Amino acid sequence: VWIFGYGSLVWRPGFEFTSRKVGFIRGYSRRFWQGDTFHRGSEKTPGRVVTLLEDCGACTWGVAYEVRGEQIAASLEYLNMREAVLGGYDTKLVKFHPQEKDAEEPILALVYIATPQNPSYLGPASEEDIAAQIIVSSGCAGHNIEYLLRLADFMRYFCPQAEDKHLFSIEEALVSILPCLYYTEESLEET
Repeated sequence: VWIFGYGSLVWRPGFEFTSRKVGFIRGYSRRFWQGDTFHRGSEKTPGRVVTLLEDCGACTWGVAYEVRGEQIAASLEYLNMREAVLGGYDTKLVKFHPQEKDAEEPILALVYIATPQNPSYLGPASEEDIAAQIIVSSGCAGHNIEYLLRLADFMRYFCPQAEDKHLFSIEEALVSILPCLYYTEESLEET
């Protein structure tokens, strides 16, 4: 079984796997439109994590993990809790295209997608509003800023040819807001 990750799964799968491949799926755009009140946020300040939006001409880059034998049941049980129960994501089958030049045919892979029907779905917002929400959110897996920056780093280092305007615009908005946080009255009094 292959499992495609396009958010935190690209750097923290949390399950055993046999192999991994960087590549993409077609027909979807990555969006920070899913709320998170457990891993990267709380009930009071939900974080923003990614989901996929159907989009004919788009492709989303990520990592596909191959799980075999005993790994299958354990990984699916773990991901069901992490993505479906705690995250509100549904599973779909997609065609994964490995990045390798000599790659074979596309591979069928499971992917977790949050739809507008789930209670944690936040939907669209401006890049600035998303960045502002990310800055103040933290959950049991860490700060929401880490989630955004690790995803941006993954795209830069493993998929430099790919464009993800949504992701990089939010990162840019976050960087433009962050310096303001260091110059509050309180921090100026300390210096």
